[in-house]
Order: sequence, then C-alpha cells, then structure tokens
Amino acid sequence: MAHLLGAENISLEFPTKKVFDKITVGVNDGDRIGIVGRNGDGKSTLLKLLAKRMNPDDGRITHRNSLTFGLLDQADVIDPGQTIGEAVVGEVSEHIWAGNPKIRDVISGLLNDLDWNKQVGELSGGQRRRVALAKLLVQDLDIVMLDEPTNHLDIEGVAWLAQHLKTRWSNNSGGLIVVTHDRWFLDEVCNLTWEVHDGVIEPFEGGYAAYILQRNERDRSAAASEARRQNLMRKELAWLRRGAPARTTKPKFRMDAAAELIANEPEPRDRVALSKLATQRLGKDVLDIENLDYSIGGRELLHDVTWRLGPGDRVGLVGVNGAGKTTLLKLIQGTLEATAGVIKRGKTVNIATLSQEVRELDEFADERIFSLIAREKSFFVVDKKEVGIGQLVEQLGFTQAQLQTPISDLSGGQKRRLQFLRLLFGEPNVLILDEPTNDLDTDILAAMEDLLDGWPGTLIVVSHDRYLLERVTDQQYALLGDGSLRHLPGGVDQYLELRRHSLSVATKNSNGSDQDSLRLRAGEGESSPSLRLSGAALRDAEKNLARLERALEKLSGDEAKLHEQMATHDPADYPALAEMATRQAEYNAKRDQLELDWLEASELLQGK
Repeated sequence: MAHLLGAENISLEFPTKKVFDKITVGVNDGDRIGIVGRNGDGKSTLLKLLAKRMNPDDGRITHRNSLTFGLLDQADVIDPGQTIGEAVVGEVSEHIWAGNPKIRDVISGLLNDLDWNKQVGELSGGQRRRVALAKLLVQDLDIVMLDEPTNHLDIEGVAWLAQHLKTRWSNNSGGLIVVTHDRWFLDEVCNLTWEVHDGVIEPFEGGYAAYILQRNERDRSAAASEARRQNLMRKELAWLRRGAPARTTKPKFRMDAAAELIANEPEPRDRVALSKLATQRLGKDVLDIENLDYSIGGRELLHDVTWRLGPGDRVGLVGVNGAGKTTLLKLIQGTLEATAGVIKRGKTVNIATLSQEVRELDEFADERIFSLIAREKSFFVVDKKEVGIGQLVEQLGFTQAQLQTPISDLSGGQKRRLQFLRLLFGEPNVLILDEPTNDLDTDILAAMEDLLDGWPGTLIVVSHDRYLLERVTDQQYALLGDGSLRHLPGGVDQYLELRRHSLSVATKNSNGSDQDSLRLRAGEGESSPSLRLSGAALRDAEKNLARLERALEKLSGDEAKLHEQMATHDPADYPALAEMATRQAEYNAKRDQLELDWLEASELLQGK
C-alpha cells in the first residue's frame, strides 16, 4: 500500500510536560486510524503535528508529493459574516455542486435542518461545528483528520458520519485519522487504533473492541501492578464478548486467548441482586407517567405519553434534537409543569441529575477538590461494599496531587468527573444522566460505567453515545418528533430504521404535495381528500396507534419474564427449554407484525 504521510523520530516538549519522545508512525492508503488516550496526553497535538500546523522540536513530518488533506480541529473558526452556503461550497455555482452526489450527501447528512442562507454568526456552537465538518467533507481529499467529530451530532448524525467515512474511499485508498471518545464509532469505522500515553504511541490492529482485547493481553504479559485497572479491563472485555456479534467478529487476532481470559468473568451487572437492593431502597413505586401532554408556544411537544419506571430499571432515551428529551427530563424532575396528565413519584424517590453544563461547580471555584470532597462525604457504598472516597476519586482518574487543585483550574473533563462524584455523594436512588460523555476519554468512561454497574437505583440516560447506551441501560425508548414515546425492543438499530422510514415517508409526501400543488395551479382539480383524516377516522387512527404501542410494551415485558425463566431454568430439562424457545420464536413473529402495523399506522397519521 502506498505511503501517505509519516512522523520520523519526532519529539515535542511543553514547559511542564514531555508530550512525545522520539516517536515514529506512518499512514498508508486504506488506513482508518482511531486515536485514543487520556485527556491531556497529546491526541489533538498529534493531529496538528501530522497536519503540519505545529512543528516538532526534533524529527520531521513527511507528506507524499501532492498529498491533499484536511483537519477539523476543536478550534476551527468560520467567518461569522458568511452564509452557510458560502462557508461550505464557497463561490461554486449551485448547478455545479448540486450535481455532485457526494456534496449533496454531506449537506443532507449534516445540514438538512439549517437554512442555507443563514449567517454563520447566528448559529449555535454545535451548528457551527457541523458547518465546519461539512466544509471539510465536501472536499476531495487523500486524508481526512478529525478531532472529536461526533461532538454535537445526535445518534443519527453519528451513524451517517460513520457510513460516509466507510464509503468515502475504496478499501485500499485514502486515509482517515480520528480522535474520538465514541467507542461505537471507533469500532464501526477504524481498522487501526493508536493509543497515546506517556510520550509514546502504541499501535493496535482493529477498532475499539480489538484494542481492548490486545491492551489487556499486553498488560497481563507485562505483569502490570495496577490490579484495579486489570479488573476493570476484564469487565470491559466481558461486556464486549457478550455484546452484539459485530463487536466480536472484527478483531482478527487471538480470540481464543481472549475467550479464555474472560471465561470465568461474571456478567457486568448482577441484575437480580441489584433489583433486590433497588426495591429495598426505593419501594415498589418509582415513576408513573400517565397521559402526559406538554405544549409550548402553540406546539405540542409531548402527546399522551405513558411511561412507568420501577426500582432498578435502566433506560436510555434517544430522539432527534427538539423532540422533547430535555423537556421530558425536566417534567420528571418537577422543574416544569405538564399541560395535562399525571406524574406520580414514589415517596422515597431521590432524583439527581448530571446536566450538560458544569455550572453547579461555579460557586466552589476557589475551593480545592480535597476540601470540597472531605466536607461532603467520607465513604460511599458501591456494589454492596464500602468504598473510601480516596479510592473512588482515584477510580475516576484523579491523582493525590490533583486533589489540591483549585476547582477553577480544572479542565472540562475533570469538572465533569467531579460533578459526577458529587451526585453520587448525595446517594440518589434515581439518577438522570443528560449527555454524560462530554469531555471524557475512553478510560474514564469505562470507569464511570463500572461504578454504574454496582449502583442499584433507577437510571435514565440521554446520550448520542451509542456504546454507552447499550453498555449501561437494558431498555431504550425514543421520542420520534411526533409527541409520542416509543419503546425500542430492537434498541438503537430499531430507532435508526424507524427514522429512515419516517424520513422516506416525509420525502414521498413532500414530493406528492409538490405535484398536487402543480396540478392545482394548472387547474386540474383538488388534491385527493384520502390523504387526510378528520373526525372519527382521526380518533380511531390515534387509538389504534396507542393500542399498538401498548401491545409492544406488553410483549417486551413478556419477553423479559421469559428470559428470566430461561436464565434460571435447569439446563438439563430439554423439553421445557424447547418449549421456551418456541415461545420466543412466537414473540419474535408477533413483534415483527406489531412493528409493521405501527409503521403503517404512524404513516397514516402523518398525513392527518
């Protein structure tokens, strides 16, 4: 494979830290490289060096002749006076760029909800970030370098970007170098992983799952003394091994050794034990939402939402931006009042929320981490064991020296970790995490997930990080933008399929409306009244959709009970197990039919 760029014996030192020490790496045609490592270890710096935006102290960066490349870093600035169109395609005539399917795909995938003529200065930070990403991706480049590209993208946006990068070049051409904490994205896109740590770069074959397996084997063979980290890695391995088949088929190295390593590792969570603990702490009732409506500015954001959460339930919430996720969380917390409906909270419920902001720490800006922690808590109980605060702080990546750091001097990721710790100090029994992965590296995310594995309360997670959702929650729900809350027995994949279907129907309806409009202007009569429902027909259609959603909810509960029976049943009782397998097949067929009926009913109501 042809060589694209490389770094030869480069060294770089900042006044307080040696970042790289005589490292040599190369990028070839077909390489899709994910860069991982702790925050502050030099991942973004490495990208800038490879793009020649920075110069090393020693060594050299080499580029192939006529190499074209682009870098999206975290500080890219676009002229605020430009329109979105000017920023993305420049002075290129519309008939030229609109005729390019690759450019249309980028605009559709990233900017479909934005006004093409709006000025960049009027956009939010997340919208500007998407414009900068689109500006880069519409170019024809040999190498694309991306620094945290999934920030500010929802689950659909992340899935689109992964698909775009997988199909952007042929298998043995082009190069991708990406820094991201999104572990699903790493597994989906990358065939190589570079770990940046302690001034060096260690290469691994494969995406995140392969990296975890090889890194654990490396640490074992080196007889690493970090027993806590070893235990955490084995737990992460158990999750990866028992997860979706896509995670375990990608690594092309010693899978047998990995299987032996985790053979005796228990499930990441003992759901039965945690459920018992949660029931003892919470009681029978946690959260009952019945026929909830919420409207704002004349728009009905939530319509007839019914949702029940019990002790120890772990649920993920997904949905398009503006669908009402944050609004629903505020209604649950009681900071907003519903337009109609009832929200019942259990008498013993103690809700804590990890918000997207870290402003809760502003009032403690002049304090040091240690004094704040010492005042609030001396120990904590995790997985039925008493854990000292020092141990808990260390688990989330704070060293003893860092405990004396003023809170005002902490990085975004450090503030996020401290914010999470303070929530746990309050010993809540209902925990709401709103985009908890912001500013956290993959090691700290794994540590947070490990803590949550032993936490017995009810958990609600809103996140675009698909890996996190699948890792810490057992059920997922979606707000699809029509005011309804939909259970997703098929998880995030089902959500993406529903969204694709919804968008396809919307496009067809839009095209049909355009044709109707043309016929009306031409005097060809009125558009068909069969496209719209009214009166009794509309009410019947809405009732039918609600009935189907209740049926899907009940089916999910029946499946959960069946899975519990299968897990605890005598494995030698073959007739009973065969009968259970038959019931599971019946459930699968019933679910497929119900989901098809739901899609048809939803499509009918979209034209109401």
